[in-house]
Amino acid sequence: MAKAPVVKNQELTVTILDLTYEGMGVAKVDGFPLFIENALPGEEVQVHVLKVEKQYGFAKLVKLLKASPDRQVPVDKAYTQTGIAPLQHLAYPAQLKFKQHQIEELYQKQNLAVPVLPTLGMADPKGYRNKAQIPVRQVNGQATTGFFKRRSHDLVPLEDFYIQDPKIDAAVVVVRDLLRQYGLTGYDETKNTGLVRHIMVRRGYFSHEMMIVLVVTTWALPHQDDLVAGIQAALPEVTSIMLNLNDKRTNVIMGRKTRLLAGRSYLTDQLLGNTFQISPLSFYQVNPQQTEVLYTKAIEAAGLTGKETVIDAYSGIGTISLAMAKHAKHVYGVEIVPEAVADARQNARLNGIDNATFEVGKAEDLMQTWRDQQLPVDVLMVDPPRKGLAKEFIDAVGVLLPPKMIYVSCNPATLARDLKALAAFGYQATQTQPVDMFPQTTSIESVTALTLNAD
Repeated sequence: MAKAPVVKNQELTVTILDLTYEGMGVAKVDGFPLFIENALPGEEVQVHVLKVEKQYGFAKLVKLLKASPDRQVPVDKAYTQTGIAPLQHLAYPAQLKFKQHQIEELYQKQNLAVPVLPTLGMADPKGYRNKAQIPVRQVNGQATTGFFKRRSHDLVPLEDFYIQDPKIDAAVVVVRDLLRQYGLTGYDETKNTGLVRHIMVRRGYFSHEMMIVLVVTTWALPHQDDLVAGIQAALPEVTSIMLNLNDKRTNVIMGRKTRLLAGRSYLTDQLLGNTFQISPLSFYQVNPQQTEVLYTKAIEAAGLTGKETVIDAYSGIGTISLAMAKHAKHVYGVEIVPEAVADARQNARLNGIDNATFEVGKAEDLMQTWRDQQLPVDVLMVDPPRKGLAKEFIDAVGVLLPPKMIYVSCNPATLARDLKALAAFGYQATQTQPVDMFPQTTSIESVTALTLNAD
């Protein structure tokens, strides 16, 4: 085995060649890759080698000798430390190019000749998140909010989270101060003690309704009435205050049981003209402005004329199904989480949409059933989690063979893998449109249209 050309604690001057999917700079020493945080392509940097593995190493930027024209001054180093905004040092137009380039590179590795369009960005790429899950820890004898350092559980105290709706940031501070006022303790992971683990806040971008959920280790909440009254007095937008019980030693943020303290057990918001009821555990896209862009692109790519039958796999609470239903003959939504299906049915009723049917189950099983029933499917819409499409699902597509597929992806690596697998069944991806749902971060969303070759 060849010895690495660098050693730990070595000081080197290197040129940055590329960015990894995590946004780290890549330099090469005799072909050996070094990964360096806060370094950009084209930069010449002095680095200190931190760690050397067999195939690669990690180094720390010591001095910037030649800066990239795309470099900008970071807003706060805490946003890099915690991973809240790992691309904050990269100018926004360059962030958009980085995301387009990431997809192009992954396609090249899979030998896929699919055009990738320029990434659609935001006019104001900050303060966009409509949901926060903020850890509460006991620091210097009082409940403290912030965010964990990357790859650790060390809390960095923060009041401004930069990419979150500023009204949410303000609400977190109000709740934290009330916890302190009434002597309620933050959670201690090592001892498994303390009362409040997280403060979860959701805010409707269009409705301005706000939900606050305290994630606690026990239902017994001292000063409960005072706490509720304090929140309502300071935050008139709040329409829902809830307790969520998480009494397990786990990294999972929320437990399965939730109790209503005041107001309603959900908030409402609008998306492409539809109103949605969002409960504490519901999945709802965190950037509503860009979600409208993403869904509009998906509907355009589907080429709906009002005559089509659409299957929406991974339909959740029905956000994209109900948006497509306005342009299709009928939409069949499939989702494995029963609570989400109940929400989707309620959201269809709420919006007076009667051409959308929601079923609980695995999409691959229901697709087989619909095939047996000879349901004429024109478009298959998929919006899977980061792990992408299961092999069983892709095999089911090969049986159903809808003429058109729309793939909404949150992970370009699994997207490229799945497009390669779908090509074996005759599906040709026509183009991919990245949409920047998470500015300042390395996350990449996209819409890809696929058509079934007739031959």
